[in-house]
Amino acid sequence: MNRVITAAAAAAMLALAGTAYAQHHNDQSMGNAASASADQTVAFVNGRPIKRSEIDLVVRELHQPDTPRLRAGIRDKLIELDVLMQEARHRRITDREGVRFQADNAARSVYIQALLRDEIARHKPTEAQIQAEYDREVKLAGDKEYKVHHILVKTEQQAQDIIAQLNKGASFSALAKKDSLDPGSASNGGALGWAPAAAYVRPFADAVTGLHKGQVGQTPVHTQFGWHVIRLDNERPIHNPSLDEVKSHIVQALEQREAQQFIASLKQKASVKIVSTNP
Repeated sequence: MNRVITAAAAAAMLALAGTAYAQHHNDQSMGNAASASADQTVAFVNGRPIKRSEIDLVVRELHQPDTPRLRAGIRDKLIELDVLMQEARHRRITDREGVRFQADNAARSVYIQALLRDEIARHKPTEAQIQAEYDREVKLAGDKEYKVHHILVKTEQQAQDIIAQLNKGASFSALAKKDSLDPGSASNGGALGWAPAAAYVRPFADAVTGLHKGQVGQTPVHTQFGWHVIRLDNERPIHNPSLDEVKSHIVQALEQREAQQFIASLKQKASVKIVSTNP
């Protein structure tokens, strides 16, 4: 087959073909004669018709220009998928328990994603909500970012010993490589790079903003990760992007938040009874 159907489009059709197939047969089973009569057959596969509506469905979901060449490619792919599906039924692969479970799980995922899209569409973020979220994030980020090194150890005493060595002229980088438990920064001498204070957990952030450039904190800082020895290397004004630059990301974040709140509300309303503590 020609390369009109890209790998991504072919993958999308694998998912969509089953939907189109099911939709077509549901229409038939419900006796939707008007729909069936208007739905032209474009091919037969061992007597099973492939309808134009199946191709229409795939075209809509692919979001590509609707051309005769694209439609011919989709038709050929649907024929291929139908041949394979008929063989799978002939071999009774569709009756296998594990296969049925996977098919049911895939269908459940499709339905749930459609439900969430429907819920999000009902509660699209307003311009006021988008502006408020942008203002909140700008305030959270602050007006500065900091270049920081740190050494993470298990105990406060270890951290105090490291501070004492640094005060005597020991190399921060060397101690970090030798003693730090942070796998992300130890090999770099404890370097964390540039980040706003909001990128760190609260005790760490408070310590960073309380230091002067070049200063090593003289008090170990405790977080859920352990005890930190912190050095502030530099600071600079932060450039926050404009609302237009990040609007799409903010909308996406608000939609995800809406989806999570919707899920939580349904779980709260549901009657759930756990009958086994050892599933």
